[in-house]
Amino acid sequence: MPRRGFYLIVDPGHRGLGALPPSSWINDLMKHHRAKYYVGLLSAAALHGASQQSPQEFQVVANAVLRPLTVGRVRITFFYRHRMDQAVTSEVKTSDGSMPVSTSEMTAFDLVRYRKGAGSLDHVASVVAELTDRLNAGRLLAIAERNPEYPVIQRLGYILDRIGRQDLARSLARLVRSAKPGPAFLDPAGRRTGSRRNSRWNILVNASIEAES
Repeated sequence: MPRRGFYLIVDPGHRGLGALPPSSWINDLMKHHRAKYYVGLLSAAALHGASQQSPQEFQVVANAVLRPLTVGRVRITFFYRHRMDQAVTSEVKTSDGSMPVSTSEMTAFDLVRYRKGAGSLDHVASVVAELTDRLNAGRLLAIAERNPEYPVIQRLGYILDRIGRQDLARSLARLVRSAKPGPAFLDPAGRRTGSRRNSRWNILVNASIEAES
């Protein structure tokens, strides 16, 4: 019983895991919570074939505040998003139907927005670098205009520049130049003094970024 009133029947083939794969019951769980959701962050990146390593947890973005869930060796973590109508997703087939998954572009933004879900800025940059072949500059701009969270846009644009994908960052840079947002720290939890300013993104660079190859 992962949640009160919600039960899983585990077949012998999954006894070692202690639960069914989350993709087979996440729809039912979220219906139980009466919440909208999509699979995101590292889990979405893995589904897009871009994650360097299999995520240790199944990561879900939802419009409800939900506690992490552990069933056997399966762990599901939840990230809160108020405006689900601004998210861009696509349906991915599962063994029991389909589930909504953030698009490659939405995943890139969410990795920056929910940085702790990726573990570090270096890991964010590494996963974004793997996603770049699937990213489209026009779709990135459309999401940025639909979700005008400028610190997130500024940080993602800076990361794209750092990994050598200025072609993907160009339209975001024009948006930032037009909107003239205030300065944003590259690492919101990093040091607040001694940071140099990157004028293209109006980013205060208070952390270094090294994407894994």
